[in-house]
Order: sequence, then C-alpha cells, then structure tokens
Amino acid sequence: MKIEQSIVLVTGANRGLGLAFARALVARGAKKVYAGMRDTAGFSEPGMIAVKVDLHDPASIKAAAEQCGDVNFLLNNAGIARYEKSVLDPAGLDDAHAMFDTNYFGTVRVTQAFAPALLRNGAGAILNVLSVASWIAKPLLAAYAASKSAEWSFTNALRVELKETDILVSGMHVGFIDTDLTKDLQVAKLTAESVVNTALDGIEGGLEEIIIDDVSKAVKASLSAANAVYLAPPDIK
Repeated sequence: MKIEQSIVLVTGANRGLGLAFARALVARGAKKVYAGMRDTAGFSEPGMIAVKVDLHDPASIKAAAEQCGDVNFLLNNAGIARYEKSVLDPAGLDDAHAMFDTNYFGTVRVTQAFAPALLRNGAGAILNVLSVASWIAKPLLAAYAASKSAEWSFTNALRVELKETDILVSGMHVGFIDTDLTKDLQVAKLTAESVVNTALDGIEGGLEEIIIDDVSKAVKASLSAANAVYLAPPDIK
C-alpha cells in the first residue's frame, strides 16, 4: 500500500488526530483525501474534500460510500471517550452505550458500507485507530477500554475475512495523544503528528498491527506474562 496517489476517507477528520491524518495524507501525495465529519459547514482545508459522515446514521454512511466510490484506503479514526468514577455506578451505562455505538458499531457500519468499493478498487488498506486500552482497563476508562477491545476484535476478524484479498487490515494501538479527547487528563502525551507519521509508515510497510509507543508495546508484551502491566489512572482537571 502506497500513500502517494491513494484515495482515502478519514473519519473524524475535522479536528484532532483525524485532521492530523488528513493533513499528512495530503502532504504525502494522496491523490484525493475525503475528510469525513458530522458537520461539514465551514470546513476548509487545502487538498481535502469534506464529506458528511455520521457514525450513528446509517443513511449518511451509505451516502458517503456512494459519493466516495473510488476509495482504496479507509481510515477509521472517529471515536469518543468519556470518563467514569466507578464501574459499579449505573449512571455510567449511558456513556458506555454511547462509546460502543461510536467506537465499535460506528466502525463496523463504516467498514461494511465501504467494503464493496475497497474490494472493487484493488490493492488498498483499512486502518482502525485503536488504543492501548484495547488491552488494559482502569475504572476511569473501563467502558472506553471495553469499546476499544471490541473494535480490536472486529479488526482481527476482518483481517481473517479479507486475508485472500489485496486489502491490508491494520490496527493502530497507542497511549495518550495530545488532542481534544485527552485535554482534561494530566498525563504525558504524544503529539498527533508523530503518531500519524508512525502509523502511515506502518501502512506503507504492510504492518497488520502498528504499536506506536513504548507503553503500548510493554502492555502488549505483558499479556502473555505472569504479571501484566498496569497503568496508573490519569488525573482529571
């Protein structure tokens, strides 16, 4: 998979990591970059085509797939995170439903809608933006972690299903990134630009699993160890 001359849809491209991905794709010579977002009003970025994509609205996803029928690289970036004080608090169920509907079901909806175009257009890729939380959970991020674990499982199953095709299916795992999603967390954070460059290098290198940072690498390695690695819960402003 080569970024240059590729035709890409990035979900959640109006800000944060998604916008960083879209800008990097333009800089690397992508032929066309569709910037997917819920509200396209006022969005203007050089080299990008704004496309309405609401992960909760199957009709908008279907329309986007029809509009972007030339895509050969799908970048499932859109996601949300909400924090909870206790996994035993019933009030957290509403937030859990919201995160699953976006992070898991939203990714599934978009992938299913764009799969026919990807398969039709030949060699290409799907990159799902996951998290170190796919492998580890703390009460503060328990529901988020569960949604990302589900998305990771979907990614693995999708890779098996598309194994005999020319579509690379890759999952990206990373810790905290300096975006709006983590603005209230007092933790060390990676820059969006560094994460994006490592991820896109991984896609061009044909990696099925792109583990961005040392923390994610340590957590992944510990899954089969006697003592798993645990992350200290971050402080919230």
